[in-house]
Amino acid sequence: MIHVHNLMEKAVYDNIFPGGVLLAAEKGEILFCKAYGHADIFANTKMNVDTVFDLASLTKPLAASAALMKLTEETSGLPEWELGNIIPEICSTDKAHIKIKHLLSHTSGFPDYRPYYLKINKVTDENPKTVLRELLIKESLVSFPGKKVIYSDLGFMMLEWVIEKLTATALDCFLDKEIYSPLGIKNLFFPGISYKKEKHFAATELCPWRRKLLKGAVHDDNAYAAGGIQGHAGLFGTIKDVFILLCELLNAVKGNKNQGVFKKKVVEYFFRPYRNTGRSLGFDMPSPEGSSSGCFFCKNSVGHLGFTGTSFWMDIDRYIILILLTNRIHPYRHNYKIKIFRPVIHNAVMEKIMNK
Repeated sequence: MIHVHNLMEKAVYDNIFPGGVLLAAEKGEILFCKAYGHADIFANTKMNVDTVFDLASLTKPLAASAALMKLTEETSGLPEWELGNIIPEICSTDKAHIKIKHLLSHTSGFPDYRPYYLKINKVTDENPKTVLRELLIKESLVSFPGKKVIYSDLGFMMLEWVIEKLTATALDCFLDKEIYSPLGIKNLFFPGISYKKEKHFAATELCPWRRKLLKGAVHDDNAYAAGGIQGHAGLFGTIKDVFILLCELLNAVKGNKNQGVFKKKVVEYFFRPYRNTGRSLGFDMPSPEGSSSGCFFCKNSVGHLGFTGTSFWMDIDRYIILILLTNRIHPYRHNYKIKIFRPVIHNAVMEKIMNK
């Protein structure tokens, strides 16, 4: 993995990201796990393999989708349920007939993004999550459910609400009780907006409206304004605990020995390509051209990217997991060099594994 090591060092030197951690595994065995660069350039803090990252949109597969996998085990056909049967507040709206599978596959008709935090921050006498949900109810759909793929944070905000309604508990509590703790995972968590424990966090952006360097506070504006615990963003974690969860999912779908947290048939259902969307339920899949996964992942691989510079890919056929966690938005978000780097590093790792 000398070439891989050199590429990661060069990425730091070329300011693709201040720091990062790369993990590669095959058949459940970690082949490579190494940290590079700085977790905080202002404090001159080095990155290490135990650094906690703001996982950004990895929250979608590793939190919201994982929770719904678990709930689908208990309730057959759950992805086909309509929101109007779960959330009474939307029964008389255009969102009543949106199905859970539409939200998971980004075909719900919700727009991609709205700066809700600007409105939430102005309200001082109401629960911020309640304000967010009122905005979601009022939001106009931009397409008919099931007809068009629009990658949507709003859809996964709705899923957080769905999970809360189905479980009568908060998303973070359900995940910890039903998934993370049974797997021995201690460093996948939602710090919210008032986390007190000392962790080795990777710094993210110098936030223009919070007027401070974000470190241990969720970067996503809407998630932060709504309390820090959402279905689209808010999850933090270390690379090794992300690996534990991914390994359990991959073992489940392969029918291998695992901790029994997930059932094979449910994971198979979620990992299956969803119609012609280029996605599975809750996960991304390699695009035919220009995929961030590079050239070597099989077509039914699953993965996801996060805005802060995080990503993972799982090659189901070859039983390979690659995780790249970086703080590419530190100190500012206007650094998109990682788009070119991701396929390069993935190709280098995959070539090394396949040719060993």
